[in-house]
Amino acid sequence: QVQLVESGGGLAQPGGSLRLSCAASGFTFSSYAMGWFRLAPGKRLEWVCGAYSDGRDTLYKDSVDGRFTISRDNVKNMLYLQMNSLKPEDTALYYCGKGRRSDYAGPSLHEYGAWGQGTQVTVSS
Repeated sequence: QVQLVESGGGLAQPGGSLRLSCAASGFTFSSYAMGWFRLAPGKRLEWVCGAYSDGRDTLYKDSVDGRFTISRDNVKNMLYLQMNSLKPEDTALYYCGKGRRSDYAGPSLHEYGAWGQGTQVTVSS
């Protein structure tokens, strides 16, 4: 079955960096778009960014555009999120999500069918 396992979260200072990883198994990773999502206390699950199945096309939430970079390795079945210039408002539980198709990596949660267990990112001085 589909399995997504996130790692790489932790505590970072404002302005710092973290790199999240998501190990995927149980499906043909290279055939599906993937996304990163986050859940902050008191807020709804929100889409952060996504990558089409081939990784060439990527999309970002406005508030992270230019600071975060999504990438994928379709040989290793891995999804990554490089987070730079972190802000306290980036504090959240971060999840990777499997898209339902190859060519949609946008913010509609309905277009994703599976999520991992999440990895906590805390940005604080």
